[in-house]
Amino acid sequence: MADWHAPQGPFDIPEVPDFVPRRLKPYLFIFFVLIIQFSGGLYLAAATDMVGTTALMQEDILMAGYASLIGMSINFAVMFRIKFRFSTRTQLLAAAMVLIAANFICAHTDCVPVLVITCFIAGWFRMQATLACNSTIQLWLTPVRDMAVFFCYVYIIVDSVIQLSGIATIYTAFFAQWEYMHWIMTGLLALLMAMVLLLVKPLRGPMYIPLLGIDWLGALLWAGFMMCVTFICVYGSYFDWWDAVEIRGAALLALGCLGVNLWRATFLHHPYITFQAMKNRNVVRATGIYLVFFTLMATEHVFEHSYAAAILGFDETNLIDLNWYVFAGILAGCAFTYFTFALRKWRYKTMTAIAFAMAIVYLAYFYFLIDYGVEKEMLFIPLFARGAASVIISIVFLTSIVQSGLSFQVFPQALTINGFTGAVLGATFGPAVVGELLRHTVAKNAALLGADIVGTNPDVAYAPFGQLYGMVQLQALVVSMKEIYGWLLMAAIAFLLIILVSYSSVRPFAIFPKWRTIRRTLKHLSRPINPIQAAEQ
Repeated sequence: MADWHAPQGPFDIPEVPDFVPRRLKPYLFIFFVLIIQFSGGLYLAAATDMVGTTALMQEDILMAGYASLIGMSINFAVMFRIKFRFSTRTQLLAAAMVLIAANFICAHTDCVPVLVITCFIAGWFRMQATLACNSTIQLWLTPVRDMAVFFCYVYIIVDSVIQLSGIATIYTAFFAQWEYMHWIMTGLLALLMAMVLLLVKPLRGPMYIPLLGIDWLGALLWAGFMMCVTFICVYGSYFDWWDAVEIRGAALLALGCLGVNLWRATFLHHPYITFQAMKNRNVVRATGIYLVFFTLMATEHVFEHSYAAAILGFDETNLIDLNWYVFAGILAGCAFTYFTFALRKWRYKTMTAIAFAMAIVYLAYFYFLIDYGVEKEMLFIPLFARGAASVIISIVFLTSIVQSGLSFQVFPQALTINGFTGAVLGATFGPAVVGELLRHTVAKNAALLGADIVGTNPDVAYAPFGQLYGMVQLQALVVSMKEIYGWLLMAAIAFLLIILVSYSSVRPFAIFPKWRTIRRTLKHLSRPINPIQAAEQ
């Protein structure tokens, strides 16, 4: 699509009328992306308010939020096919209408299946609209199609919006009600639709590619597998893990979906995700690094809110103000990655080591800092380091998948795997493991501290039971957090040493193919298969 945008001369977007200044056209699409990224259907920052005013549990809201990420991940494998089937105008209008409906449904329903399905569909259209905008301005961002540069832009938008959306949601709920965030985003989406109708022409690419040859059943099965894995991680502690029939049933269903998909991939001509994508060395390496790195950083989801709320006594507005520190880290991390990794072509090993070093700073700071009298400003350094480390590791390994040698017809499938393992599994598996570890560690330390308090100070035995229990639990929580931070810190140091002693001279050289080449590839995929040729293959 970008081929006919600017084959020569200054960059231009022909879908936008000429009365809009050429220099402002790319910023129009950045504005669209920001609105789309803010519109999630469900806003996890308002989870506490939603639990208090609806019949939903915290786990229900988290499951719906992760369903949106699964919808985004599943879309990766077919997003280019949809892009070349519909115009940018059609994609944006359809996505805006779906997101408006999702905001309305999520603000009114307390039915968990409806909430999860709505968020899944919203995530699908959210990803498609984001691609429509970002692909339109790709050559404006990097005329040579350097994906390391492009991903710096992508993550500075996506990760920053996550933090800013949380801030906007909490302050909206503080001054009004949490439902008002849905109405604000509905208004912005309506504004987006009006601007698209006025400022974007319904131009389609020079080659029409129908939606033929897509394994939709495979997409449904992969979505079911991802949903089941996410369900196990989110609801595992609530249902007491494998003692519950719900968790065992989800595990069996996940294995069934995975098995059927692997079986179908052995004989289908174009399965939704091929073995070539699953076995690619860079994809496997990225999956392993994501699981290790985001498990080390899982204290973000398990500890930070409990520590700041229960121990430091922060209210919701003070808690969400910590997002500004993470936001600053994201900006710094993207800028650092742009100047070193994208421009100077620093090695993958170097960037990975820097990200793990910043993770060590985050863990070490909390290990030595955690106490009862910490001021909010003292949390800047660890949260800044966490934001920078996460965005560096994400940009680096997403770029490595582009540079993995996969053909373009397989590359989007690798993005689906990367999206699930990085965004969904990274945010659910680690917290599930660390949360279960915290539960057992708190129980152990509470028993030890309770016996120690009563044994050394008989006067405490006459204190009210509720007060005594609260003191023991609070102290056990602090001690357990410090203990787990210490174990994670040692693990992070060990992984950093492994990275440092390993050898890798590979530098980023991930160049996106021309849109002309992509169109020809997708056109070939959409052709009907000749049974005789298929048998010969």
